[in-house]
Amino acid sequence: MSERGNRKTQVGVVVSDKMDKTVVVRVSHLVKHPVYNKYIKRSAKYKAHDKDNSCKVGDRVLIVEARPLSKDKRWKVRQIIDRFE
Repeated sequence: MSERGNRKTQVGVVVSDKMDKTVVVRVSHLVKHPVYNKYIKRSAKYKAHDKDNSCKVGDRVLIVEARPLSKDKRWKVRQIIDRFE
């Protein structure tokens, strides 16, 4: 079985669009606490390539894993799921 071509995707919210052709996307997920059995919201921030500079702050986007594009960029914006008004 070959895993080639299966790239990870994540959905997140754009928190910064100040860079040229780059956006910062926050991806949140829930983690169960091992002792208290309550769910805690955890988040990670990823820099993603936005070739058209079309994403704005607050947009929900789908990002996909890519080859290293710079020191910190390893994701690309595949599509904008919904816009922030």
